[in-house]
Amino acid sequence: MLDKLIRKIGGREEPDLPGPPDSGGAGVPGHIAIIMDGNGRWAKKRALPRIAGHHEGMKTVRKITREANRLGVKVLTLYAFSTENWKRPKPEVEFLMKLPDEFLGTYLPELIEQNVRVETIGNGESLPEHTKRAIRRAMDETAGNDGLILNFAMNYGSRAELTDAMKAIARSVGEGKLRPDEITEDMIAESLMTAHLPEPDLLIRTSGEVRLSNFMLWQLAYTEFFFTDTLWPDFDEAALQEAIGVYQARNRRYGGIGKEGVK
Repeated sequence: MLDKLIRKIGGREEPDLPGPPDSGGAGVPGHIAIIMDGNGRWAKKRALPRIAGHHEGMKTVRKITREANRLGVKVLTLYAFSTENWKRPKPEVEFLMKLPDEFLGTYLPELIEQNVRVETIGNGESLPEHTKRAIRRAMDETAGNDGLILNFAMNYGSRAELTDAMKAIARSVGEGKLRPDEITEDMIAESLMTAHLPEPDLLIRTSGEVRLSNFMLWQLAYTEFFFTDTLWPDFDEAALQEAIGVYQARNRRYGGIGKEGVK
């Protein structure tokens, strides 16, 4: 049934790819985070079930990963499944839990060839065993790669992440290892799941929604945001380059005075 639906969807020809965006100004962002939204609406517009949109969105993950790697992005964090997504209908959740098996089972050799390293953030213990197994295999087989980090946020929620970080710091205080006045922003950042990663330079959200949806609330404090009406399955290499171009034109001041001397 699904194969028939995918044939109905049809494929798009790969576009001719230009060179990287202008590296002037802010340059190519080192860390791009994406809230991949709009799979269900993409399917609805075509009178297809929501799972068909998720399957097409998986193909977009491959395209955007390849393009980000080609452009020299160092980290690509994709919001794949939130802690709130468990509220969706059970058949849809079960399908979403199978996508890592299919994506990594199909594209892992390509990721290895492209020197991509797979990582995850989120509560992995609550994922089905087959999902955890696929992710562990991908992480193990790409552990030696030193190119783009493809970081999947699976069963991730920023408030839960921050709560866990506060609990860990509180335990240190309770054990007498730390005084409350010694707690710093750096200490909090080092207690998060992303402690080993740079904070995102650019956040992209597709489908026209303009909110963070419990995604990297601490890490995005000084990130540049790019919102687009494009649905995730339609987000292609040109769309990524557009987002990077907008990012490059911005003046990142971090609360100080910008390049033109304007606060």
